[in-house]
Amino acid sequence: MPLTPLVYWAQRHEDVYLRVELTDAQNIDVHVNEKVLHFTAQGHGAKGQNEYEFSLEFHSPVKPEVSYKSTQRQVNITVRKEQRGWWERLTAQERKPVFLSPDFDRWLDESDAEMEIREKEEKRNRLKASRHKEEGFVSLTTGFLFMYNLVQFLGFSWIFFNMTVRLFIFGADSLYDTFHTISDVMFFCQILAAVEVLNAAFGVVRTAVFPTLIQVVGRNFILFIIFGSLEEMHNKPVVFFVFYLWSAIEIFRYPFYMLGCFNTEWKTLTWLRYTVWIPLYPLGVLAEAVAVIQSISLFDETKLFSIPLPKAFGTSVSFSYFLHIYLVLMFLGLVINFRHLYKQRKKRFRMKRKSN
Repeated sequence: MPLTPLVYWAQRHEDVYLRVELTDAQNIDVHVNEKVLHFTAQGHGAKGQNEYEFSLEFHSPVKPEVSYKSTQRQVNITVRKEQRGWWERLTAQERKPVFLSPDFDRWLDESDAEMEIREKEEKRNRLKASRHKEEGFVSLTTGFLFMYNLVQFLGFSWIFFNMTVRLFIFGADSLYDTFHTISDVMFFCQILAAVEVLNAAFGVVRTAVFPTLIQVVGRNFILFIIFGSLEEMHNKPVVFFVFYLWSAIEIFRYPFYMLGCFNTEWKTLTWLRYTVWIPLYPLGVLAEAVAVIQSISLFDETKLFSIPLPKAFGTSVSFSYFLHIYLVLMFLGLVINFRHLYKQRKKRFRMKRKSN
């Protein structure tokens, strides 16, 4: 029976990485025939100094060119996939060979691998931006993003500090007139927030479109439909909590993006940007849900946005039915965005640890 070495594997969208545990390997022969990789070498492995070999039939076609590098402790092999994509497993057969294990030093799941790609792209973009900066050149895109984030930062800062001052001066009374004193600026900021979806969609910034769309559409639904269309909601204290939680998140997010336009970082601001959302974002969604629940009876009474049915049915479909469905969608959106934000935070601080 031929001896097989211990083999560890990991993948990216374009490559497969194999690490063969073989010390002082000699007479190495690695080649691919169709989808099958063949390896033979002499060295010190799990069974001592011997000749070792193995074969792997890959899950999908790979390119015939194989590169490898032998070190004193192991042989590192890189195989290029024929088509870019993510494999659900390494081998064609579902049951993996006993000598094969995941390489946890290089292991990433698909979403983390995509983040790694974006990280490399962002690094290249930062290098380009730094060269432009050295030449005294600021691109139109950079100037646009800086001005957009500056305007949003000023808008949400005004909202946050205005509400804070009013709370200290008027106490609980300030909870009941938030909409009348703050709504104009909040309308402006949230309409302008639609630019973030366009920026993501057209690649102006490298971020996922769907989580951005969920947040912008969700907030604007609460602002324009729940608060804006129902005068009875204007004096509700829940308006205060929704506006306050929204602005508390944004006064850290937008200045972080402003500094990022010029590849500048303030560590305290970075930590706040990737941390304050953990308690504030779920609380914001909870406040929005309370607002939706309070509005249901009002939509039933006013028949606003109700859908008329034919006379044969003699009634109409109340908008409140949609709001019950929307409550479920809100918490699904919370899960999606929370997962997205957590991955961003994990990636950011993993990058910081690597750079240190």
